Amino acid sequence: MKSIKKSIICKNIKNYHINESIIKTYQPMPGDVAIFEVLELCSLSAIQDKGGRNCHIFEGDRIMATFGNRYASNQFEGYVPVGYHEEYELIGKGGLVGIVKSMCSKLELRGATKLRLVGYATDEEGKVINTIYHHVQPTEFDPGKIRRHKTILSVGSSMDSGKTTSAAYLCRGLKAAGKKVAFIKLTGTVFNKDRMLAYDCGADIAVDFAEFGFPSTYLCSLKSLMDLYEALLGCVVKVDPDYVVIEIADGILQRETEMLIDHEAFKSTVDHVLFSSGDSLSALHGVAALRSKGMEPFALSGMINTRPLLVEEVNCKLELPLLNLEHLASPDIVHSFERKAVNHAIKSSMGMERHVLDVA
Repeated sequence: MKSIKKSIICKNIKNYHINESIIKTYQPMPGDVAIFEVLELCSLSAIQDKGGRNCHIFEGDRIMATFGNRYASNQFEGYVPVGYHEEYELIGKGGLVGIVKSMCSKLELRGATKLRLVGYATDEEGKVINTIYHHVQPTEFDPGKIRRHKTILSVGSSMDSGKTTSAAYLCRGLKAAGKKVAFIKLTGTVFNKDRMLAYDCGADIAVDFAEFGFPSTYLCSLKSLMDLYEALLGCVVKVDPDYVVIEIADGILQRETEMLIDHEAFKSTVDHVLFSSGDSLSALHGVAALRSKGMEPFALSGMINTRPLLVEEVNCKLELPLLNLEHLASPDIVHSFERKAVNHAIKSSMGMERHVLDVA
C-alpha cells in the first residue's frame, strides 16, 4: 500500500482500518474520515499535513481527509455528498472533501482537485471514525458562568474583509500593552493559518474549532456552536487571559455568523466589537446592521484601509475610529475600547436617570 498523507484535521487519528467494502453503501457525515486517491490536480495541489506543514500532493497519492461542508465566497461552496460518487473534490486545504456546488470565478478555469474514494477509516468495531470530539469530550455552554476575561469580537462584512488580520494585530497591541491575550477562531473551515498568525502576533494561546475535530462549522446548529464556544473558552482559560479575541468567519449575513450575533446568550459574553470591511458601503451598512442587533463597534478596520478614497468616504459618514494595522498593534489600542466602554456606561447611566425623572 502506498504511504498515506494525513491532513491536519486527521492528526488525532492513530489506529484505523481501511474498509473498502462500504464505499457504495455508507452515507458519510461531516467529520467522517476516509482515504482518497488523487485523480487530477486542479486548484489545490497541497494539503496541510498533521504537523501543519504545506504538503504537496500528486496524482496517484493517497490522502487521509474528512467529509464536510464549506462556505467560502472567494473559494468553494461544497457539501457532504448524498450517496456514492465516482469522483469527489478537495474543497479545503486542511483536509476537507465534498462535492462542489459553486465556486468563485477565479477558480473556474482550474476547478477543484479530483479524488477517488478508496475506503473509510474504521475502528476496531468496524465503525467509521469521525473526527468531531474524537479525542475529547464535548462541553455544554454555560450561560451563567462567571468569565474573568474581557471578550473582543472580530467580525467582518464578508470573507477576506480583513477581520483575521485585524484580530491578529489587535492581539499584538494588547500584548504590547502588557495584557495576557487569547485568540479563538470560532467558525470557518479547517486551516491553521489564521490562528498561527494571531499566535505569531503575540497571542499567548491561539485555538480554533479544529481543536475539537470540526473540519468546518458550516451548517452546524446553534447549540453545537455554543457548546464549541464553551469548549474553546475552556482551552484558553489556562493562560488566565485578560482579553479573549474571537473571530467568526465570513460576513454578518453568513448563516452561522448571523445566528451568533442574533443570539442573546452569545452577545452577553461579548464586551467589545471590531468590525472589518472592504469598502465604504459595506462599512456603513455593516455598522448599521450591528447596531440594529445591539452591538456597537468600538472601531472599524480591514481592507478598506488599503483604499484612501474609501476611507475618506467613511470618515465623512461615520463618527467611528477607522484603525489601520499600525493602530491596532499599538499598546494604545487598549484606550480605544476602554474609553468607548466608559462613554457607553455614562450614556446608559444618563438614560436611566432621564427615565427615572420622566416616571417621577
